[in-house]
Amino acid sequence: MTTRNLDALFKPRRIALIGASARERSVGSVLAGNLLDGGDPERIDLVHPRLQTLRGRPVYASVAALPETPELAVIATPPEVVPGLIKQLAERGTRGAIIITAGFGELEDAARQRLQQQILDAARPSLMRIIGPNCLGVAATASGLNASFAHLPLRAGRLAFVTQSGAVISAVLDWAAPREIGFSHLVSLGDMADVDFGDMLDYLAMDRDTGAILLYMETLSAPRKFLSAARAASRQKPIIAVKAGRYAVLPADPQTHTAALMDADAVYGAALRRSGIVRVDRLEDLFDAAATLASAPRRYGRRLTIVSNSAGLGLLAADALRGQGGELAELSPAMRQRLDAVLPRSWSGRNPIDLVGDADAQRYRAALDVLLAEPDTATVLVLNSPTGVADSLATTRVVAEAAAAHPNAAVLTAWVGAHTAEAARRWLITHGLPSYEGPAQAVTAFLHLVHYREVQAEVLETPPSLPEHFAPDAASGRQVLDAAVKTGSPWLSSPQCAALLRAYQVPMVDERFAKSPDEAAAIALDWARPVAVKVVTHERRDKSEVGGVLLNLDGPDAVRAATAALQVRLRATHPKLHIKGFAVQPMVDAQQGIELLVGIAEDPLFGPVILFGHGGTATEVIADTAVALPPLNLQLARRLIDRTRVARLLAEHPGRQALDRDALALILVKLSQLLIDQPQVRELDINPLLLTTDGLVAVDARCRIHLRPQVDRLAIRPYPRELEQTVDLPDGRRLLLRPIRPEDEPELQAAFSRLTPEEVHLRFHAFMHGMGHSFAARLTQIDYDREMALALVGPGVPGKAQIHGVVRLVIDPDREQAEFAIITGQSVRGQGMGRRMLARIIDYAAAQGVRAVIGDVLEYNEVMLSLSRSMGFTVTRSPADPGVRRVTYTLPQAAGDA
Repeated sequence: MTTRNLDALFKPRRIALIGASARERSVGSVLAGNLLDGGDPERIDLVHPRLQTLRGRPVYASVAALPETPELAVIATPPEVVPGLIKQLAERGTRGAIIITAGFGELEDAARQRLQQQILDAARPSLMRIIGPNCLGVAATASGLNASFAHLPLRAGRLAFVTQSGAVISAVLDWAAPREIGFSHLVSLGDMADVDFGDMLDYLAMDRDTGAILLYMETLSAPRKFLSAARAASRQKPIIAVKAGRYAVLPADPQTHTAALMDADAVYGAALRRSGIVRVDRLEDLFDAAATLASAPRRYGRRLTIVSNSAGLGLLAADALRGQGGELAELSPAMRQRLDAVLPRSWSGRNPIDLVGDADAQRYRAALDVLLAEPDTATVLVLNSPTGVADSLATTRVVAEAAAAHPNAAVLTAWVGAHTAEAARRWLITHGLPSYEGPAQAVTAFLHLVHYREVQAEVLETPPSLPEHFAPDAASGRQVLDAAVKTGSPWLSSPQCAALLRAYQVPMVDERFAKSPDEAAAIALDWARPVAVKVVTHERRDKSEVGGVLLNLDGPDAVRAATAALQVRLRATHPKLHIKGFAVQPMVDAQQGIELLVGIAEDPLFGPVILFGHGGTATEVIADTAVALPPLNLQLARRLIDRTRVARLLAEHPGRQALDRDALALILVKLSQLLIDQPQVRELDINPLLLTTDGLVAVDARCRIHLRPQVDRLAIRPYPRELEQTVDLPDGRRLLLRPIRPEDEPELQAAFSRLTPEEVHLRFHAFMHGMGHSFAARLTQIDYDREMALALVGPGVPGKAQIHGVVRLVIDPDREQAEFAIITGQSVRGQGMGRRMLARIIDYAAAQGVRAVIGDVLEYNEVMLSLSRSMGFTVTRSPADPGVRRVTYTLPQAAGDA
């Protein structure tokens, strides 16, 4: 992930168009026109071997003939000459190139990859950044850049639109123009040979001209990079995405229930949600959602109040709301009384609020003044159907005035119709109120608002501490897998699978292996209770699929007879089935519980995924499942459960007490930890996982593994346990220096409360009276792929272990430098912990390839300045603040490179 030299793509001081053309409507001609019309034509140089002038500008025969080195080159030439052009440009010092050239897709895969690699190899020595090939181009309105062959001029705005498809940009421009929607950036990524979605999110997150980021996605080239960038960017501004290609082809021969139920689009949805991105279904929804989010105040509810001059429109809006899972706000008796005082007797008396067909502007204003003053009804959708007895345009002005008078309320509008309503909608939009063409569209936009709040809350939600008794035995799990690998079979035996799960404290039903019906009968005699018998084979086929499961066998004679009959039947119906023996289990009473499925499968793009839902033999028919990306904590696990209908079954019912949701969430966290610790696990099914009022037990499980180790396969980097380090203090205490975790938020706030005002000012360069949840969550819920914070903690699990100090490192996307910050509490002062913690974070930076570690220190913080100097930092005056000193540590390998 890097933003290095991306400024040359969007804010270039000089531009060369290579492949300019005088032929009307050619790509080279449209590019030349857009570039010259977009800003200062004096910064544009045109290149073509046979032209002398074009549009009054001189044309140069080659890159070598250019009078000045361009920061940005726009290339529209045949594919085979592009690598040579990039090499020439790189040698001259060009920092960015947009390769419009199509034709790469028409080459054979090997030829296309070879040509793209030649381009990247030519660009690498000068760190030139490439957008494309096969793209429509780039536009950045703030810098007057239109390096695209778009057919319409751009209106300036605060939306950045990034897409893989150039055709989509053309369609979007055509759609946005009459609606007066403006953009800060339009970026067609094309084949993404270099710059991809992750790079653009990193760049646009820091761009002051961009208020929201819109994405049209088809594929991802680097999922971990994308998720890391998206999680950082979504905390700064809204990101809204459309994902095309939702109905991907499933694996031809899934080997487990989990693999069969895995839906590639559901995995994409889980990844986007985990990143804080709002997903929508249509291109139009991108802009509706952006308009709603851009104008939304801080205070808005998840329940909607609908106001209309038409009972029918109000009912349509309510139907759309309920149909999409939304909720209507309740009108309290006091609220109805206040509305009775200002509305005609014939008003509806409930939500949706029907103002009656003759409602004029003042009636709208009276109702809105009542509603917008109350928190429970301050999210309002105003509907209007033009009539001959009221001035629709006057009503728009009154609605805007009411919204302005209640700035903390959220007001959405829908003026329904065409001729009269179009002018009203346009007026509302230009005055800062989102307006839609119909009730359903407005409701969908409102639910985008609700969804955005939900995903942002999830991103910042503090998980509870894990139970102290959860201590997985990773070493035992590895021994199980090592033994399985030696057999050469990708499938664990039933005892091996049970041993692996028990290493992670997953409760398993007792099971014993019998080679014959007589041995199965003897086991049943020992247990003296009804048993289940399941065939054990070398084949991968599911036991239920071949009819190899016998239930509720009571007594040894019944077990012997039924097992012998099963053996005979399977030999007749499946003569090629190699029966190894039988697994005998005591029956588990499922009368007061539910059968669940929890499992692991691999997505081709995002890697391992955890699935949860209804279990049992009909699990694929019911298909009530949800997926999540690991790693999971308890809160993420609860959210996964809540995305299925199972969540409702867990509640108390007549004749049955509520089932333990937290125990179920912990099982999902245990599977997540298993995935992290055991990278050889490929697929895992626990089906059924029986949840009763007595607890949880896994009745059956299957596990498939990779015979070769898999490295770095998770899309989100898990907690880096390898960085944990025990620290012995001179005073005899033993503490732990480890990466900070989301669960640490309460203790971080407690540690902050123990600091003096002067200590707070030295660390944060500001006087702060407290550390709120949002700020603390941002400091504890970090992306380990781009940021590291090491906490010095006492004994106890995260969330309960006292924090004595924290050293933090925020790495620039290009890894050119990283900024550190450190603070230690009074409890460890004078113990040499500041030096040790700073040395540890410098070592971490070096391992990540960072070239320099920097920090900003207040000029009177002599303790920190002295420590920095003694550790080899250089100290200079900050260019931004004369009261701050910049300390810089150049890492040895970086110095050697220089």
